[in-house]
Amino acid sequence: MGFTIGAIGSGIREMRDLREPRPGVRRRGRAPEGTAVAEYTGLWGWAVVPGVRAARSGGRTECSCGTARCPAPGAHPLPGAVEVPPDATLDEAGRAWARTPGAAMLLPTGRGFDVLEVSEGAGRRGLVRLERMGLPTGPVVLGPHGRAWFLVAPGAAEDLPELLYRTGWDDTGLDLRCLGDGAYITAPPSDFGGLGPARWLRAPSPDRQTHPPEARLVLGTLAYVSHRAVVPRRPAERLG
Repeated sequence: MGFTIGAIGSGIREMRDLREPRPGVRRRGRAPEGTAVAEYTGLWGWAVVPGVRAARSGGRTECSCGTARCPAPGAHPLPGAVEVPPDATLDEAGRAWARTPGAAMLLPTGRGFDVLEVSEGAGRRGLVRLERMGLPTGPVVLGPHGRAWFLVAPGAAEDLPELLYRTGWDDTGLDLRCLGDGAYITAPPSDFGGLGPARWLRAPSPDRQTHPPEARLVLGTLAYVSHRAVVPRRPAERLG
């Protein structure tokens, strides 16, 4: 991702100073969205793309892009949006985001990470199982649409068919998909599709590993819990 542990520590101090101003110091013109963007770019080395917003009205979801029947209302980049690059400083991120006030924060997949997507219930159970087994886990985002996004090392989307074959899940119906190059996820705390904010189930932290884990390390567990969520359990057979 292009940064070191020392750089992370410096970035954290910068963010702490931003959130905890010294007595008598008045801070002006710093939008909270710009601060969040700077955390994603400066601390974690992720690009951030300005995204559209969505609103629900009369049982319908209308996208701010103005396209009738938008296929992804509130969940795609603004037309002509310019992304904030990885490693952008606090001032650079703030100035860039000021050009698109009110935009949602989107994280492009296929670069610093890919994403394994499962249902929220399966994601919660899978994260507990992974931690109990001592397996590495990266950040996990919960969307208000009942889905969980597990950040994994880039390349997972391309390798998913082979990975499923190797783990024996290739011929099983799974509520699991992988997002790679060309896709986006909504970054907390931005709104997703007019349904509410995305939030962290497991937030990124410098106390844990800075790089998302390889997909092969978490895929078996996520496939298992996803399969259990799709296939109802058979009633126990009576003995005798």
